[in-house]
Amino acid sequence: MEMNGDTRPKRKQSPVPAFDRPSKHLKPDVAAGTPGDTTPNNGTVYDVVNEVDDARLLNPMSAATDSPEWQATIERVVKSVCDVVPVYRDPVHDFGILKFDPKAIKYMPLTALQLQPESAKVGVEIRVVGNDAGEKLSILSGVISRLDRNAPEYGEGYSDFNTNYIQAAAAASGGSSGSPVVNLGGHAIALQAGGRMDGAATDYFLPLDRPLRALECIRKGTPLTRGTIQTQWVLKPFDECRRLGLTPDWEGAVRKHSPDDNSMLVAEIVLPEGPGDGKLREGDVLIKVNGKLLTSFVQLDAILDGSVGKTVDLLVQRGGEDVEVTLDVGDLHAITPDRFVTVAGGSFHSLSYQQARLYAIAVKGVYVCEAAGSFKLESTLSGWIIEAVDQRETPDLETFIEVMNSIRDRSRVVLSYRHIRDLHTHGTSIVHIDRHWHPKMRLAVRNDDTGLWDFTDVGEPLAAAAPEPRNASFIQLDGVSQPAVADIVRSFVRISCNMPVKLDGYPQARKTGFGVVVDAENGLVVVSRAIVPYDLCDINVTVADSIIVEGKVLFLHPLQNYAIVQYDPSLVKAPVQSAVLAPQTMKQGVDTTFVGFNQNHRIVVAKTTVTDITTVAIPCNASAPRYRALNLDAITVDTGLSSQCSNGVLLGDDGVVQALWLNYLGERTPNNHKDVEYHLGFAVPSLKPIVSQISEGKIPSLRILPVETYVVQMSQVRIMGVSEEWIQRVAEANPSRHQLFMVRKVDCPPPDSEPEGEDSRLQEGDIILTLNDQLITRVSELDIMYDQPYLEALIVRRGREMRLRVRTVPTTDLETTRAVLFCGAVLQKPHHAVRQQISKIHSEVYVSARSRGSPAYQYGLAPTNFITAVNGVETKDLNSFVREVQKIPDNTYFRLRAVTFDNVPWVATMKKNDHYFPMSEYIKDSKEPSGWRTVSYEKTKDAGVDGAPQTADNMDEGGGGGDGSGGEEGPD
Repeated sequence: MEMNGDTRPKRKQSPVPAFDRPSKHLKPDVAAGTPGDTTPNNGTVYDVVNEVDDARLLNPMSAATDSPEWQATIERVVKSVCDVVPVYRDPVHDFGILKFDPKAIKYMPLTALQLQPESAKVGVEIRVVGNDAGEKLSILSGVISRLDRNAPEYGEGYSDFNTNYIQAAAAASGGSSGSPVVNLGGHAIALQAGGRMDGAATDYFLPLDRPLRALECIRKGTPLTRGTIQTQWVLKPFDECRRLGLTPDWEGAVRKHSPDDNSMLVAEIVLPEGPGDGKLREGDVLIKVNGKLLTSFVQLDAILDGSVGKTVDLLVQRGGEDVEVTLDVGDLHAITPDRFVTVAGGSFHSLSYQQARLYAIAVKGVYVCEAAGSFKLESTLSGWIIEAVDQRETPDLETFIEVMNSIRDRSRVVLSYRHIRDLHTHGTSIVHIDRHWHPKMRLAVRNDDTGLWDFTDVGEPLAAAAPEPRNASFIQLDGVSQPAVADIVRSFVRISCNMPVKLDGYPQARKTGFGVVVDAENGLVVVSRAIVPYDLCDINVTVADSIIVEGKVLFLHPLQNYAIVQYDPSLVKAPVQSAVLAPQTMKQGVDTTFVGFNQNHRIVVAKTTVTDITTVAIPCNASAPRYRALNLDAITVDTGLSSQCSNGVLLGDDGVVQALWLNYLGERTPNNHKDVEYHLGFAVPSLKPIVSQISEGKIPSLRILPVETYVVQMSQVRIMGVSEEWIQRVAEANPSRHQLFMVRKVDCPPPDSEPEGEDSRLQEGDIILTLNDQLITRVSELDIMYDQPYLEALIVRRGREMRLRVRTVPTTDLETTRAVLFCGAVLQKPHHAVRQQISKIHSEVYVSARSRGSPAYQYGLAPTNFITAVNGVETKDLNSFVREVQKIPDNTYFRLRAVTFDNVPWVATMKKNDHYFPMSEYIKDSKEPSGWRTVSYEKTKDAGVDGAPQTADNMDEGGGGGDGSGGEEGPD
């Protein structure tokens, strides 16, 4: 059920091609507005009762949505900001109503716009007053040309229906949605909604008949009922109605009754299992409702809204025959979700009438509105309908909650589902239920009195069951004659890494690959750091494609792109074999056997030759620093499989592993925002001492030179001042590679580090001759630094030789041990890749990622920013930052002083939102089973439960991609 590429069109297609459809006139995300302008979507002040009572805003559904909404801005010549409360959003039509306190608007008189839907007539001159193209104020003119256009269809998302729209030529663009359409008398006669996207000046306005009715109900405090027979109607001209079977007698009666109308209502979609199912059919021409001739949506809505819970009698013509039906009128609010549940990182609600209508399916089922965490299904973020969990059917949200409450943490269960765009295909996946990173299952219910969504916990997580040992056997390779290849199969395991939050600039929330068992007795596996980037994660180790056991990260190499993870070998009853690592580096031109895993996770084998062993530099990711291998000798081979396989080994005839075949995470391409992966061989001799220490129960504590180097040839170093004597010694020491190493970049030290003099640190441009009197011509010779606190270095700097006593830095300080989630931003100490790419660390409060839709996202606090002060108080580190933001009351503005990665200071104002984005922390703690503990900052006791958890799938780590979709994996 792969959803990559072009998806199947919806079951009920628009006759208008996609490129020719209208578009919603929302504010462009990348519009270049006035400097300092953060103009939001429009809202129209339509009713100011008096100085002390509440005022109301009429907004399009893009602003008054069924998602949490907690702030809006009122625009006039000047700008004033106040809190608003969404008190109503129509289940179908493109409008909502927000309430605000007029006393909160300072320095700006408010003037009400009276709604006069009856004044909308063909030929009326109008003005569209709003934020055209994202500007603060624009006034566009036009003339109404049509009143009977069907509602524009915007594509796969939200679209209005069962209403006519007004058409005019006003040439509005993005940012105008929700603008009042006023006549020359100053009365609002419509609401701007959308327009053509092909350059035409045509715009579409929502009539105000139904908004006026909603307003009156709210003002009077009467119930705002909305009725439905779950049928979509469209206006069709008389000539088309005649082709559908409208008889001349009825046409004459309708024309006499409504002489100004030139169209009638025709059934377009009748939803299965709805009130009209089996009684109405697509193509039925509506004649009468409750005995009255009817040709307009306004009349039909009025009858249905007043008949909720009752019946209506319809007379339709079908193929020239009169058909009378009696239909039950349902509650439209009841089939519009007003609650959702979050569990294991995913979010779910009942399938909405909007989505059901779009695809002509029954309004039932559990809909995945955010496929994240354990429920990250294939490659799309939403649109799945869950049919069964753990072999139990989930026909509705209540049953789904009940089933999820009975599933233990870390369980693997069968999930059955279909995608709303392809109901013909049934999907089945195994999902790993996470109730430890995201322990709470929370139900959010919309509260129209407060304008918030109230969260309540609906059940405590059940502890994970104790794992049991299981038996398995490895596959046998058909047609492979080399015994060594047959044996190495028993040294491969599959590694799945799932991360609850995005740290260190890593672009993905989950990654899967293969590792090599290097110590079967202790369950040690070496795997690429492109698969396991940091240890705030869940590791699952699959042995023999049969047994899945949990793993943990023991060691992360700071430079050489590998991690060592451990599983419990007592749980694996399978003949796992430790790979034998070669003691010496392989040579260029030698024959070897390539054994790797292709894109289908199948083992492939090829006899090949080592074509080159050369020092490479993995390009850095300029837009968002992240881990990359440095100072690396890479092995390439002469086989096409090398580019197809991301993991594997190079194997000698004796079965000894000569090199690991690893994937290396590179840069993100600027054009398509895809992450580049390099597939290269890594010689294993430098790995052997690390594995030996870990096998003995010691975790290596390495020290490194804080520099990035690159190769320079003799022709270059001679010009730079290296003597002929040294050039001759290099040729003798390394006959195959006449090279030295030059310092490309020196890591930026932490802000609190002591300054070093020029005679005790390396600088950019230094050519390294010796370290501790050992000539350095190979990358492997730099390994001398790992256990030395100081190195005696002989270098060439600016044409002359110098001796330095260079201090190495411990790597224990390079990996992330703490992350703070605040207002949707993931804050951490600047990680190693940041230090490698920047010249100055402005503070130790670094924005690593942010959640979409959060205050951090809304107010422009972007990944790679440094926060240097809160409300004027300097915040050098995470402790001082947490201390200052805890002083800020909820729903209050505060100031942030920040510095971009390019050293540009700026100031942002942000509104704290503890209700939806409460502050929490992840802190590394070896005493915890997962290695990390979670700290929540509770609100006051009467403030209720905090919002839904933030997941890595909904986070943007920077770099233009945002979704981290490149190479991301689905469920197990």
